[in-house]
Amino acid sequence: MSLKERLLDVDLEQLFTAVLSLKTQEECDAFFEDICTVSEVKAMAQRLEVAKMLNEGENYAAIAKVTGASSTTVSRVNRCLHYGAGGYVKVMKVIDGGVKKNER
Repeated sequence: MSLKERLLDVDLEQLFTAVLSLKTQEECDAFFEDICTVSEVKAMAQRLEVAKMLNEGENYAAIAKVTGASSTTVSRVNRCLHYGAGGYVKVMKVIDGGVKKNER
């Protein structure tokens, strides 16, 4: 591993530690307002909504229409839901109980 790659690992670890240290929505709001552009925060929020809708069984066209996400974004999020590291699934269990629409 190159020095550059090791430094990136340290930077990522620092970022994740910072995010994990936030205790309230107000702290998160302030941190993300400072560290990201409005567009970056909106893009992350959009991807999470796409994941939620995919988890609920919505089709690509409906998701794109409601969220404004491109079909490429919807496809990428779907791929992450099925073959990714499990981050979306874990977060959805926290924010929505992780229950699929057809299981309610």
